[in-house]
Order: sequence, then structure tokens, then C-alpha cells
Amino acid sequence: MLTFLLSSLFLVNSGVLPAKKVDPPKPYGAVPSERQLKWHEMDTYCLIHFTPTTFQNKEWGYGDANPEIFNPSNFDANQIARAAASAGFKGLISVTKHHDGFCLWPTATTTYSVASSPWKNGKGDMVKEFMTAAHSNNMKFGVYLSAWDRNDTRYGTAAYADAYRAQLTELMSNYGELFTSWHDGANGGDGYYGGLREKRTIDRSTYYAWEDKTWPIVRKLQPMAMIFSDIGPDMRWVGNEKGFAGETSWATFTPEGVDGQKPVPGHMNDKTLTSGVRNGKYWIPAECDVPQRPGWFYHSEQDAQVKTPNQLFEIYLKSVGRGANMNLGLAPMPSGQLHENDVKSLEGFGKKVKKTFETNLAKGAQIKASSIRGHATKVYGTQYILDNDRYSYWATNDQEHQATLDITLKGKQTFDIIQIRENIKLGQRLDSVVIEQKVDGAWVFLAKATSIGANRLLKLDKPVTIQQLRLHLFAPVAITVSDFGLYKEYNEPFAFTASGLNKLSSDQFIVETSPELIKAHDENGQTFAALSADSDGFTFELKKEISGFGYLPRQDGKIEGTATKYKIYTSQDKQKWELLKEGEFSNIKANPILQQVMFDSSVQAKYIKFVPTETLTKNLFTIAEFELYSK
Repeated sequence: MLTFLLSSLFLVNSGVLPAKKVDPPKPYGAVPSERQLKWHEMDTYCLIHFTPTTFQNKEWGYGDANPEIFNPSNFDANQIARAAASAGFKGLISVTKHHDGFCLWPTATTTYSVASSPWKNGKGDMVKEFMTAAHSNNMKFGVYLSAWDRNDTRYGTAAYADAYRAQLTELMSNYGELFTSWHDGANGGDGYYGGLREKRTIDRSTYYAWEDKTWPIVRKLQPMAMIFSDIGPDMRWVGNEKGFAGETSWATFTPEGVDGQKPVPGHMNDKTLTSGVRNGKYWIPAECDVPQRPGWFYHSEQDAQVKTPNQLFEIYLKSVGRGANMNLGLAPMPSGQLHENDVKSLEGFGKKVKKTFETNLAKGAQIKASSIRGHATKVYGTQYILDNDRYSYWATNDQEHQATLDITLKGKQTFDIIQIRENIKLGQRLDSVVIEQKVDGAWVFLAKATSIGANRLLKLDKPVTIQQLRLHLFAPVAITVSDFGLYKEYNEPFAFTASGLNKLSSDQFIVETSPELIKAHDENGQTFAALSADSDGFTFELKKEISGFGYLPRQDGKIEGTATKYKIYTSQDKQKWELLKEGEFSNIKANPILQQVMFDSSVQAKYIKFVPTETLTKNLFTIAEFELYSK
């Protein structure tokens, strides 16, 4: 007994007794579900647009395309999936039905599908082929199903809403495990509607019964599938189609309705989509959807406008690097394969990401924290910051809401990207981070950020070469950090092989102008002309034949006066005008890019006239630049 007491006294005095268990920090605010955690781990995936709209050279199909045109000569889902996998994408989403209403699988709900097309003699299932190709290339699979259907004569009635849910049930039941069910916000407008060619509107707040009838189908049949829409419930639209999350981008969000109504897809307060809401009610992180080309569907005139690896990398830094996920739109050609430029860009992007992040220059660094939670170094020490595990972490005590990390690298390192990550199982805790570098013995500001969350990548203006850094961290609760990294952006020369359109120079045409209209041909896309939408159009005198017309909407982030429909006429004498082309600028409100209208053949007329027939603001037409093209 005496020996035992003496031994116990020795252990107490020497501090060798097992440390008292230190509880982990309590989660802060809304936290992600298991399905959301799996989604965050994906980072990137792709969305494939390929319907009869591809064969019509449009962005939105009207719903009137004959199924006979849908007959790709060399469809190869594996070529598309393989190219996506080469870029490191973790998933592939098939646009199973776009707004034109054409279904890529043999649905029982409508005859307007692949079953009525000559492709594979009506026996094919393109959704299944995309699913198989995704899995063969080690990617997850998901589906997009447009709620708006410009073909179905039932659209606007209860019968169509039932048919839509039946389509969703087919997709949720027959294509394996899905990682997402993607629902667009575009709903209602003019369309074919079985030949009636009219405009139909719906009550977006009630028509689809999203929460009561539609989304429960996904939850029941695909419990791990992320539901996407403007308002979530699992991930939200980022509010633009540039692919950029906000500099501040909270994963927490509180959907708000308009005029006191309940928020629903396509009808909600969109002011906080890009930034999210600090301390929002729900964990609904942003998804950044962006096309690889200017538009979502393939257009041959855009072959030289495919985003380069450097452009895609900027999107990666401003989406994945801001706690969101990146969803890149791929657009197969009518043949059923990706263009060589698209493939080359994807391969280059994949190589750039891999080379940039393959070596963490902070590995092996010494990290000294201002404090460690409960002095439990083995449980909450700084070693977990460099272990490449997004769910292990260093933590402070509950009462410590400010902390510092002094980092001494193994030697001087040259880098231009800083990575910080939180363990989001504990919520999005950090308000902000300030990073300093030690230069000539003094601490100097280097970078700062808010909204860290699942991943934060800070791109410096230029590389720095240093050995010591200090992080100042601020939060309303105990601070945690799970990962820290330093990287140097990889670069190599890149160029496409295919050329683009030939844009006419200003000496190859004469425009009937006015002082205001001069802003539309000043070679400056940041200025724009504001004109009456009731004018007789805008006339150009041609000095050579042309093959197309370009309209660039205002680029100041506003939509007033943007043209949504147009007519183009030709004349030899400015007296008698013949209609050459009419159509719509689909999706221009969400994606205000250069709209290019290509003619079926070269035009040899003396005059051409562009008439905006519908704009987003009554009596106002705005234009940043117009362009004319020749072959």
C-alpha cells in the first residue's frame, strides 16, 4: 500500500498522469449534412448540353424541332467523359431534358424523346450512355431536368406537373446512384406548346409543389443526391454564369421570397446569392455554373472562344477557392463529340491544377500557435494543420476568439497561392484571416480573407519568396484550422489550333449613326448606347458580303434595355426590306455575353438592318457593341 501511494504521488508531481479529456468545440451555426460533405469533397464536375437545340444552332430550343434532326453521326459519351476526367472533374451531369422539352431517354411521359428520333433507330438511351461513361471514367453521375417545357401542350396545367414528377421518378429510379438532381430557375414564357405557339405563365410559388411533391421524390429514391436550385435546399445558384463566387462567400444562407411570398426556384430575392449570409439559417453553399464556351450549347462560330486553361484556373480559384463547387458546361458538336479545342483546353486545365497543387511548399514547417485547446497537443495541436486531412484540426479554447499561428518554413519558398481550410463539420467559424510575411526582421501585410469554410485559395498579385508567415485569425467562437498550404501556380504555353470568325473592320461598312449610337461601335465593350426601342432599327451599308451579326449587351452588371428578341432585314435600296433572320437571345439575362447570329449563307445585299423586337425594359434598347462577320 505504501509503495502504491508513493508511486501515485510521484506521477501527480511529475505530470505524467493521463490528461483530462478535453471536449471538442461545439459546432457553430448551421452545419453540412453527410450528402453536402460528400459534395464539398468533389470540388468540380461537368454539365452536358446536347439536345435538338444543338442541331439548330440555338441556345434555347423553342420546342418545335423535329425529332428527325436528332441523329448524331458519331456519338461518343466516353470521349466526352474521358475529356472531363482528364481535367480532374469528379462528376458528370446529363441535361436529360432542356427547355425545348426533348427527353434524352425513352420516357413513358411523352413521345418527344430519343424514341422518336432516328438515332439508333429510336432504341437508344443517351442518359444511360452518359451514366455508363461517367462510371467508366471514375466519375459520379447526376441529372438535370428542366421544369419548363416549351414543347408539351400540357405545360401550365396540373397534368404537366404530374408528368414532370413522373419524369423525375424515372430518372431517380433507373440510372444508378446519382450525386445531384439539378433544377433550373427558368420557368414559363413563349413556346411551341404542341403547335399553339403562345406565351404561358405559371404561379411559380405553387405550380411545381417543390417541397410537398417534387423534391420528396429525390429524397426517397436518391437520399444522397444534392438538390440544386436558386434556393437550394442543398446547394444554391451563385447568382451569375461567370463561375465566380463572391470575394466573401458564406456557405450559410437564408432564402427569402419576393413581396412576402415563399421563396421558390426562379422567384426569390437574389441579392445574397453570390455572397451567402453570415449566420444564415441553413447550410446551402454556392455552386458556380459556367460554360466552357461563351454559350451552353455548341456553336461552330465559337470554336476559337473556348476558355483556355488559364481562364478555367481563374474560375477554379474563384469558385472552389471560395468554398463553392465548380460546374463547367460542356457542349458536344452535332456529331456527338467534343471539339478538339474543348478537349485540349480540358487536358491543359487538368494538368495545370495537378502541377500547381501537387507539392505543398509548407510541408515540414514549424507552426507555433498562440494557444492549443486545453493544452491537448496530441488532440488539437498544430500538427493537424499540415496532415492533408480536411477533418482533423488545430483548435483554441472556447473563450479565445482571436489567435495567431507563426509558421516557419523549412527554408525560403517561392509561392503565389495560399490555402486555408476549416473543418466544416464544426460549421463556418472564422470571420476573417490576416496574413503577414516577415521581411528584413519586420512583419509586413501579405493577404487577407473572409469566409474561409471548406476551402480558401488566396492568389497573390505576384510570387513572394519568404520563410516566415504569421496568421491572425478572428472568429465569434473557438477557432479551428484544418489545413494550410502554399503553392506556386504552374504555367506553360497554350494555343488553340482552330480559328474563329472574321470580324469586319470599321472601313468595311458604314453605320447610320447618331451621337449616342457611336458608343456601340467605339471598340469599348464597357460603354453602351441607350436608345429608343421603338425606332425603326439600325442600318448598315455593306462594302462586302457578310455571314453573321453580333450584339454585345451592356456589360455594367445591369439588364435594363437588353434585347431578348430581334429581326434582321436586308435591302438593295433601303426602300424594300426582306426578312433575313429572326429569333431570341436566349439566357441573355443570366449570361450577358456576345450574341452571334449566323446566317444560312453569305449575304450580298447593299444594306442590312437590325431591329430589336423585345427588350427587358419597355421603350429602351441598350447595346455595348455590334459586330459584322464574314467567312
